[in-house]
Amino acid sequence: MQRLSDWYDHPEYYEAIFGTDTAREVDFLLEVGRRHGTGGKRWLEPACGAGRLVEEASRRGLQVVGYDLSDKMLAHARARLTPALRRRVRLYPSRMEDFFRPELEGQMDLAFNLVSTFRYLDSEKAALAHLAGTRRLLKPDGIYVLGFHLTEYAREKVEHERWVERLGQDTVVCNTREGLPDRKLRRSAMRNRLRITGPDKDLLIETHWHFRTYDLAQTRRLFRAAGLELLATYDFDYQVDAPRRRGDTRLDSIFVLRGLPDSAGC
Repeated sequence: MQRLSDWYDHPEYYEAIFGTDTAREVDFLLEVGRRHGTGGKRWLEPACGAGRLVEEASRRGLQVVGYDLSDKMLAHARARLTPALRRRVRLYPSRMEDFFRPELEGQMDLAFNLVSTFRYLDSEKAALAHLAGTRRLLKPDGIYVLGFHLTEYAREKVEHERWVERLGQDTVVCNTREGLPDRKLRRSAMRNRLRITGPDKDLLIETHWHFRTYDLAQTRRLFRAAGLELLATYDFDYQVDAPRRRGDTRLDSIFVLRGLPDSAGC
């Protein structure tokens, strides 16, 4: 068995875990955009990764801007696009808290980030910088669809998730572990193991990092500080006809956000 250390250096295996939801996620985003936003065709994906949603959205005729910190992810994203799709897509290298393009200010109909990547931002300052920068790129009625898992600070057990997918002749098994949250430091330790087996292949890719933690009250305070209005909340079932009701305790959350009119300078 060959051991490797960073799943972001292997976008084809990283993407195999999430790819089965791609069409459903874009369906969801299109309908959310129609119901809560402008319904327009200019989309932005912070931390676009290997480009599965960029490709799907551009296939449906949308104009997509994406950015990511990983050069290998961006290279994979560019390589998957046909020449026709490349005319609808612009990809940039950037951190989430730093991205801004003057020519895009006030031009985007919808921004989206769905798989907890937001929790990589390791401080309130970084999170606010990202939200403020994204707001500046949205049209006045544009929306940011932001998905991540909330934190249950009282939990006493480590959390595990496991997925199994096929990639050609290979089997990809993904095991993710989230340690107990530290309320004071506002973070939890993460570990992911990707095991890839196939003809003449046996790989284990193990990645360690920390996620910033948010309970619902902390999340709402952050959005208010960023000058964002919460329009609706959904969960990772992507059921647009079933928005989250008050008192719902599920932790997987997709927030539909819009900038407040008097917060343009935030």
